[in-house]
Amino acid sequence: MSSMLITEAGEGLFHARLNRPEAHNALNTALLQALSEAFARADDDPSIRVILISGTGEHFAAGADINEIADKTEAEGADDVRKTYWRQLQSVRKPVIAAVEGYCLGGGCELALSADLCVAADDASFGQPEIRLGLIPGAGGLQRLADRLGKARAMRLALLGERISGATAYDWGLVSHRADRGEAVTTARSLAEKLVKAAPLAVEASKAAVLKATEDRLNDGLDWERRAFERLLSSQDKIEGITAFREKRRPTFTGQ
Repeated sequence: MSSMLITEAGEGLFHARLNRPEAHNALNTALLQALSEAFARADDDPSIRVILISGTGEHFAAGADINEIADKTEAEGADDVRKTYWRQLQSVRKPVIAAVEGYCLGGGCELALSADLCVAADDASFGQPEIRLGLIPGAGGLQRLADRLGKARAMRLALLGERISGATAYDWGLVSHRADRGEAVTTARSLAEKLVKAAPLAVEASKAAVLKATEDRLNDGLDWERRAFERLLSSQDKIEGITAFREKRRPTFTGQ
């Protein structure tokens, strides 16, 4: 197992912890691969009934690794293996619980939105700030925001790149549970304990039924969003956005 991902299993629970605290647990390709492979093994293990995902250090995940997409083109984005890893992460049969502390931004927010239950610390920070880099989310973030929040609130996060706290995310219906600072994992584990004791076939069927009513409806939008993300990879605005981010200045976008 990659040192970027710490896993433990016992008593029906599989716990995966993102372990790049020096990068606020940014989701680079190696970490996504390790996570998708770990989820697949847990999904196929009859002794595991619930999957829990959290971060190490102070944050859940601050987004994608900017260094990996800085020079990526549209053609390279279309062949990006990360798409496969995201599909694997978002297609497990068993229930997935996310425990969020600190930053939950960009790809980190998409990972949390992909979970079936999400526990957010009140002071956690949620957002899809990709627009500030001349990009959009590439793993379904905007589709799921719109589905859960409605047009007005989704537009605030998508167009303005706003961040909201864990408490607000709970009030808006973006996450299922809230917790005091530092208590997200403890709260998530208590939920996992309830699911471990539940009838596993009924749990999986319940998850599948809810997803049938939501994810199936989103499929066309999810595909469209990914293609739009790939097109933006070759834009001059994306180059300017990432350059400005690295130089800690305000970007000057030209629409090219």
